[in-house]
Amino acid sequence: MKNLITIFFVALFFSAHAQIDFYDTNRFGNIGNLEPFFHGVASGDPTSSSVMIWTRVTTEEASADVSWYVATDTAMTNIVAEGTVTTDASKDFTIKVDVTGLQPYTTYYYDFLHEETHSLRGRTRTAPAGGVDALRFGVVSCSNFAHGFFNVYEKLVDRNDIDAIIHLGDYIYEYGNGEYGDVREYEPSTEILNLSDYRMRHSYYKLDDQLRRLHQQYPVIATWDDHESANDSWKDGAENHNTGEGDWATRKSVAIQAYNEWMPFRKPDATDQERIYRKVSYGDMMDLFMLDTRLYGREEQGQNENDPERTILGQTQYDWLTSGLGNSTAKWQVLGQQVMMGPLVVFGNPLNGDQWDGYPAERDKLHNYAIDNNIPNLVVLTGDIHTSWAMDLPMDNYDSGSGANSAGVEFVVTSVTSPSFIDFPGLENFVLPFNPHIKWANLVERGYYILNLTDTRCQADWYYIDNVDSNSANESYGQSWYTDDGTRHLNNIGEPTVAAPNTITEYAPEDPRAYTPPSSSGDLNELAFIGVHPNPVADNIYLQFINYAAHDMSLSIFDVSGKEVFQENLGHRSAGLQKKTINVSSLPAGTYYIQLKTERGSYKKTIIKVK
Repeated sequence: MKNLITIFFVALFFSAHAQIDFYDTNRFGNIGNLEPFFHGVASGDPTSSSVMIWTRVTTEEASADVSWYVATDTAMTNIVAEGTVTTDASKDFTIKVDVTGLQPYTTYYYDFLHEETHSLRGRTRTAPAGGVDALRFGVVSCSNFAHGFFNVYEKLVDRNDIDAIIHLGDYIYEYGNGEYGDVREYEPSTEILNLSDYRMRHSYYKLDDQLRRLHQQYPVIATWDDHESANDSWKDGAENHNTGEGDWATRKSVAIQAYNEWMPFRKPDATDQERIYRKVSYGDMMDLFMLDTRLYGREEQGQNENDPERTILGQTQYDWLTSGLGNSTAKWQVLGQQVMMGPLVVFGNPLNGDQWDGYPAERDKLHNYAIDNNIPNLVVLTGDIHTSWAMDLPMDNYDSGSGANSAGVEFVVTSVTSPSFIDFPGLENFVLPFNPHIKWANLVERGYYILNLTDTRCQADWYYIDNVDSNSANESYGQSWYTDDGTRHLNNIGEPTVAAPNTITEYAPEDPRAYTPPSSSGDLNELAFIGVHPNPVADNIYLQFINYAAHDMSLSIFDVSGKEVFQENLGHRSAGLQKKTINVSSLPAGTYYIQLKTERGSYKKTIIKVK
C-alpha cells in the first residue's frame, strides 16, 4: 500500500563471523530474571467465562512440561484454575491455554511454572455476560520495529483504564534491515521467508520491553494485516513476494503457523489453518467481528475493480459476517478490520485500490445489507494506513450535512511507529473537500485511540506521541468523534471520555514470584541461550543469549567427534542481552555444538547443519 499512496502524492547483511553486537538495554529491560520465560506472558480473546493465556519456554530439552495458574489476586494465593501442558519444537516451545470456568467481567492474574521457576505474572480480564455500563478499548495498528520505539504501547499500559487492546494488524513486519526503516535493526537481518524466519521475528518483537509490558497487563484481541506475511498480500500472492523467494502458498502457510504459535488468539476453526476471522462478544453491549480482508478471500489488487463478483472477504467470510450481523442482539456491531472501508477519492478517482475502494461492489452489498436488515449501529475500526480518519460510510444520496444515508461510521487509527505515507501537514485540507463523508483527518502524527462504548454512544478519542526515535513518555490529546445510538453518522466533541471506575485494577507485578537470582557458579547461571535461528541451518545462524555478568568470553563450534571446527575470542563483555551471527556455510552437513564459554563455565547448544 505504501507504494501506491507515495506514488500518487509524488511525495546487515552480516559478514561471516561478524563482531558480537549488544542490544539496547533500555529496550529490552532487565530480562535476565525472566529465564526461562524470556518472552513474557500474554492473554487474549476473552469470553464471559474463558480467556487464552500464552508464554514461551526457552529450554534445551526435547520437550517441556509447563504448569499454569490463574488467580484472583496479584500474589497468586487464591488459585481458581490450574493445569499442566507439554510443548516442544513443533510449537516453537510456545504454550497456549484456553482457560475456562471463569467469572464474567472479572480481572484475573496468571503465570506459568517450569522446573521451579515462574514466569512473569500477567493480568487479564474476562468479558461481561450481560449488561454493562461501558466498555473501553485501546486500538492500535502498524508497529514496525525498524521505525522506532513502541512508546504507544507504553502509554497504553500507563493509562490503566481499558478492558483490552484491539490490534488491527501489522503487528510485525517482514522486511530486512534498511529496507523500510532504520531507527532499529531487525532479527533476522534479512527479509523473513521461511518458518524459522517468521518465528525468529516474532521472538524478537516479544523481547521488546514495551511490547512485553502491554501483553503482561492487558488481553489483546488481534488480527493480521499484510506484513505478518508480506506487503500487499492477497490470497494467492503479494507485492513483496518476488521471484526467487519460493512458493507463495508455502510462505503464507508458515507465516500463519508462526502467528498462531506466537499470538494469544483463539483459533475459530481447528480444521481451517488459514481462518482468523471470528466474533468476540462483550455482553449485550458489543459484538466485535474481527475480519480478514487480507489473506482469506481477497482477490488481487488493481484487477477488474468494477466486477460485481469481486471480493475482499471471500464468499464464506462474507456469509459468516452478514449472518452474524443479522443475528446480533448487542447494542453495537463493530468490525475490526485492516483497510479503509470508506471511499477516498480525488477528482473522482480512488487513491488506493488496496483498500475497499478496489472492491466497491462488495462494499455496497455489505452496506445495503446493514440498512436492509436494520442494523443501526455499525462501527468499523480500521488500521493499515498510518494516519487518522473519522468518517461516515456513505451510500447513494448521502447527505453530509445531516448524515442521512450513511450505513455506519468508521474510525481509522494511525500507527504505533510506521511513518505516514502522505506526511505533508495540511494536505487533509486538499483531500477532504473531495470526500464530504470524511469529517476529520490527521495525516502526520502517530499514536492510538480509545474506543468507548455506552448504551447511548460510541466514541473514539485520538492521542498522539511526540516521537518514536527514542523512549518518550510525552503524548497529547487529538480529537474525539462519536456516533449516537441509531444515528449512523459522526459528530465532533471537544473532550475525551473518562474511564469507569471498574476498569481500574491493580497491575500485575513487574517480577516473577519466588524468583532466585543467578548464583556465582554453575553453567546455567552464567550464560543462557534465548534463541538459535534457523535450526537446522544452511548458511547464517543467528544467536541470542544473555551474559549474566561481565566475563571474558569465547565461542566455539564442535562436531560430534569433539573436534573444534570454529573458534572466536569475544574478549571481555559486559553483562547483557547480546546477539551474534555466524556463517556456517563451509561446514559439512551434520550435527554440531555451539559453545559459549567464560572463566566460570560454559553453555552448549545443538545445531543441525544442512546442505
